[in-house]
Amino acid sequence: MGAGGPDEEDNRWPPWLKPLLREQFFIQCKLHIDSHKSECNMYCLDCMNGSLCSCCLAYHRHHRYIQIRRSSYHDVIRVSEIQRYLDISGVQTYVINSAKVVFLNERPQPRPGKGVINTCEVCVRSLVDSFRFCSLGCKIVGASKNFQKKKRQMEMESDSEDSYSSSSHGKSNKNQVRSFSPSTPPPTSVNYRSTKRRKGIPHRAPMGGLIIQY
Repeated sequence: MGAGGPDEEDNRWPPWLKPLLREQFFIQCKLHIDSHKSECNMYCLDCMNGSLCSCCLAYHRHHRYIQIRRSSYHDVIRVSEIQRYLDISGVQTYVINSAKVVFLNERPQPRPGKGVINTCEVCVRSLVDSFRFCSLGCKIVGASKNFQKKKRQMEMESDSEDSYSSSSHGKSNKNQVRSFSPSTPPPTSVNYRSTKRRKGIPHRAPMGGLIIQY
């Protein structure tokens, strides 16, 4: 899920962000199995030592920690919590239980719905508003130099294919016009003997021998 770029790219993000996105939440805490609050849905931004349960927070009183929530089996975090530590501009927000949230990682989608205009730049998931990414994880990937480079290459290849397709279509239209144009018939050989008029028997006029005098 990480951007996979050099160290200078990693420095763009807080050191706890990528470990947070890789972490598994809503599992039972191994240290507090007997507690009824042993579900791990907390994360310490200072220690970055895995998901925590409510009982674990006793050891992180003076630390920065956030609470992870769930929506349709996917991890989310409230905007009011995460925006204090991270710039979430460009990430799609959703309203769940009267609170704005953002998703931590991308959610697979077979295909965009009909009439969808705006989609995530990374996973092509449908977006309701004019946002760029569907989750924090997609924002990390989409902002990386490697992804931007691949995106430019794909756009260039798409443009070249479109230009080739339009030129090929123009050539086919010309060929079709030529095929419908009437062709000039080739000159045929003239048979002189067949075209020479045969001399017939002369016919004398009925009054040919009469000489008229005035």
